[in-house]
Amino acid sequence: MEKKRILVGISGGIAIYKACQLVSNLSKTHEVQVVMTSHAKEFMSPLTFETLTGRPVYSEMFGPGVDHSKVPHIDLAKWADLIVIVPATANFLAKMAHGLADDLMSSMMLAARSPVLVCPAMNTYMLAHEATQENIHILESRGIHVLNASSGLLACGDYGAGKLPEPGQIQDIIETLLIEEKDLAGLNVTITAGPTREALDPVRFISNYSSGKMGYALAQAALDRGARVRLISGPVSIDPPSGVELYPVESAQDMFEAVQNLLDDTDMLIKAAAVADYRPKVILDQKIKKSDDDLTLSLERNPDILAWAGEHKKDRTVLCGFAMETRNLLKNAQKKLESKHCDLLVANSLKEEGAGFGTDTNVATLLWPDREETLPMMSKKALAHKILDALVAIKEAK
Repeated sequence: MEKKRILVGISGGIAIYKACQLVSNLSKTHEVQVVMTSHAKEFMSPLTFETLTGRPVYSEMFGPGVDHSKVPHIDLAKWADLIVIVPATANFLAKMAHGLADDLMSSMMLAARSPVLVCPAMNTYMLAHEATQENIHILESRGIHVLNASSGLLACGDYGAGKLPEPGQIQDIIETLLIEEKDLAGLNVTITAGPTREALDPVRFISNYSSGKMGYALAQAALDRGARVRLISGPVSIDPPSGVELYPVESAQDMFEAVQNLLDDTDMLIKAAAVADYRPKVILDQKIKKSDDDLTLSLERNPDILAWAGEHKKDRTVLCGFAMETRNLLKNAQKKLESKHCDLLVANSLKEEGAGFGTDTNVATLLWPDREETLPMMSKKALAHKILDALVAIKEAK
């Protein structure tokens, strides 16, 4: 994504500490300008944000240091591609809802012409108050994006809704709002992710090290580009992107049945899951007790989901497979591409530094039936968009 101009408005709440991490993250890939209310400066010095962004923090309409030859609240509003208010206190939500303009930040909001995301954070009873809820409804009715507060133990000691979501979650929403081209709008994208578990008995199973990060990055990227996303996920420890239709599964058979049910109205099927090739022939209904003897397991083949999809998909459906190898990467990947009737195959080696299970980066080679392209190491989020770029081109050529 090209560098954008993000204006982060900070009002006075204890959740301001999370805004530091958000601003730091955003500043790595975008231009970030911070504006603070006078109450926000009671919680944290502007110096922190000036250091993170390399830009002066604006907070005053008048006084020493203010360039009165310009109109700061208008210039700031014109500059921004996106405005984010984080944290958004009950007081600042009320100002926005009712058009009050008694300081720089509230005046700037009246002049805003870019998309606006507000992230409320406050005491749970303040958030639930009829006045606050009405103000949020007013803002949403005007097309302002409001991120729901999280629940948990609050700084005041109360428990409930009112926590500011984690910076990574806010950043995902920001990146979604910044994407202008929705080239997957109107398409149904089905993605499989994570491992499968093949039960031995009520307490044990066979599985693998897949974290689901690649599949979940693909789900977020497809959402960002306007798709309807169905995510068929094995057991993982990460939260699904907000907005996906989640189909949680355990075994390879569960995943197979979910793919079968969704394939007919799928425009793109991306098989990023690490599916177990084998399962126990017999699943015991009681725990296997330890003994002095060795244990021999008898295994049988699981259904080949990718091969079935390749044989049964409609002509309009684009099929993308994944291949994780430890040797002969390209030879094995090319064979899989052809035998499974894939339109695209993403191959990576478990032995490649920066690739493999559980990492936030990947090193991949994209294979088409007539060519291949080896990509440098990049984040799984960036790779997800590279894969979708390729799939969009294939879809347009069908």
